[in-house]
Amino acid sequence: MLILLSPAKTLDFETPSKIKKSTQPEWIDESVEIAGLLKQETPASLRDLMHVSESLAELNHARFQDWMAPHPKEGSQQAIFAFQGDVYQGLQAEKMTAKQIDVAQEHLRILSGLYGILRPLDRILPYRLEMGTSLPNSRGKDLYAYWREYVTKSVVEQLEKNQSRFLLNLASNEYFRCVDAKSLPTPVIAPAFKEMKNGKYKMITFFAKKARGTMASWVIRNRVKTKAKLIQFAEDDYCYREELSTETVPVFTRG
Repeated sequence: MLILLSPAKTLDFETPSKIKKSTQPEWIDESVEIAGLLKQETPASLRDLMHVSESLAELNHARFQDWMAPHPKEGSQQAIFAFQGDVYQGLQAEKMTAKQIDVAQEHLRILSGLYGILRPLDRILPYRLEMGTSLPNSRGKDLYAYWREYVTKSVVEQLEKNQSRFLLNLASNEYFRCVDAKSLPTPVIAPAFKEMKNGKYKMITFFAKKARGTMASWVIRNRVKTKAKLIQFAEDDYCYREELSTETVPVFTRG
């Protein structure tokens, strides 16, 4: 199986990683082009481009000015430990054993506006760049145009290498749009997580994001390979609801 996750805006580059092994992002040369375009932006233009506050624009302007490749070990971090948002609270990479991290390295990929696609142990520098950013580049009008061919190629190659029966999409719609799903050699399974609220099951963003990370962690720890095993997911009181599910969207509810 191959699992896709979105990155996170919240970052941690201060906590030392317990894993010394690291790798270089597959498309680092392509990242150089994107970083080069962003280096030319002013804090004010970055604020408008990225739709962020003035302080965040200034922070990311400084980050892009300092960005270099290849990344030095000092100041960089492996992606799976650097990202600290809701999804990664569920993933809990810091609690994984070295063997589980090795499994993640083969079966987990993180989509990225700056790097395209990342393996867990790929070293990254601090950044913020949403995949939906409309940044004109050599391949088109936005980051989807730039990354789609590269990301799809990586996903296809890893699906075939892993002899995956399906792609487990736990990324957001914004990020999964950079994958050409029609070119994939396997079906895409995209679980939905819902909570009972006011008598109805609804998707609540915070809980759904955390559940995606929790499922990814559970799949890695249990070496899940089949859909039959996947729908046995029952962490954090979730349970599979066949009557609410479709072939490609298994629904898990709680409450």
